[in-house]
Amino acid sequence: MKGLTSQQQAARLNDALPQTQCTRCGYPACAAYAQAVVDGQAAINQCPPGGAEGVARLAALTGLPVLPLNPEHGLEAPRTLAVIDESWCIGCTLCLKACPTDAIFGSNKRMHTVIEAYCTGCELCIPVCPVDCITLENTSGTRTGWAAWSQPQADLARTRYELHTQRLAQEAETQALRLEHKAEHKLADLAAHSLHTDPVVLDKKRQVIEAALARARAKRGAEAT
Repeated sequence: MKGLTSQQQAARLNDALPQTQCTRCGYPACAAYAQAVVDGQAAINQCPPGGAEGVARLAALTGLPVLPLNPEHGLEAPRTLAVIDESWCIGCTLCLKACPTDAIFGSNKRMHTVIEAYCTGCELCIPVCPVDCITLENTSGTRTGWAAWSQPQADLARTRYELHTQRLAQEAETQALRLEHKAEHKLADLAAHSLHTDPVVLDKKRQVIEAALARARAKRGAEAT
């Protein structure tokens, strides 16, 4: 990958990963792991879903020697599918929040179900379920790693994860704007929105709110940049 920037190198490595977004590599997403490999902060043998073939792919791209999969990050295994026992599901929505590809459909206090085509078997929904109603089913038999996964599936998972990330960012921005508008409304007539009447106390509250608004605007400006 000579002649490529660090970002370009990471993009090529990310293309070679299965995109399960399972975090077993020790990083929050496949792209982050790819960048860590480029930066020399992670080895090429930390992706259990990719298995031995995945390590070979990264080795070919980086020029690094092929290594056995590091068992500290998990073992190469068949592809799995999350299945929700709807008779036990309480509709807590915790699994919806944990799923990196929005593969779980449901709403608060309503039964949830898994959309099979979008599930990557990442297992992130398992530990957050308070009633243990989610199990994993083997969907590839004896096939493991890339033999149990295809490039079209990886491409779909990547697209789903990107959409998931965009949705969370939009929701966070909407919430931040809502809170900012609420603070501005309170600041416009602080005396009417406070139990305090002491001018000194009100002035201190005004300073706190103004400082918080300034930080929020600066953060939003930095993120936009």
